[in-house]
Amino acid sequence: MKKITIITGHYGCGKTNFSVNLAVKAAAEGRSAAIVDLDLVNPYFRTADFRQMFEEKGIKMIAPDFANTNLDVPSIQFDVEQLVRSEDCLIIDVGGDDAGATALGRYAEAISEFKDEIDMLYVFNQRRTLTATAEEAAVLMYEIETAARMRHTALVNNTNLGNETTAEIIRESEGFAEEISAKTGLPLAYTTCPEGIASQLTRSDLFPVKVYVRPVWEQ
Repeated sequence: MKKITIITGHYGCGKTNFSVNLAVKAAAEGRSAAIVDLDLVNPYFRTADFRQMFEEKGIKMIAPDFANTNLDVPSIQFDVEQLVRSEDCLIIDVGGDDAGATALGRYAEAISEFKDEIDMLYVFNQRRTLTATAEEAAVLMYEIETAARMRHTALVNNTNLGNETTAEIIRESEGFAEEISAKTGLPLAYTTCPEGIASQLTRSDLFPVKVYVRPVWEQ
């Protein structure tokens, strides 16, 4: 992980769960980490929901001013330069689609000062609607870049079906991931999978994850 890791993608693709896992992994490796909950669009799956766990693991949390209240006001303030200088890694969880990426655009100029220390990862899930084809996924990625005023550096294949995810589902998504990579010219940084089935897969880019964020239908 570089100093700054920005996570984007389609609504419900698993951005927040992936972001939480990145932060927890960094902390487990002894790195100081901060996570910015920049999802000002979706009030249901937010990194702010994990504030207590982050505190226990020594992870700094920056969330919207009214997160975890009965208000949903799109307001957040954070100092990129201060965080980059004080933490080993900064993870920014961006809201879904280009609408969510608009908030990131506000910080594009400040973040760009650290351009050699940034990874902007586009997370996709083949099993989600509106990104079920490589063409759809690529178009959405470019829309996010336009709104964010930043370019992605790599891809994350987070194809899953929640509790019904199997090793076969992930294997079936490999060709899809390769097609997106070919269309965008971006490398595949990670292929995620639930920890419980990681032993059934042998990819070198495999990133086993805990499922912290569950869809409403699994809660």
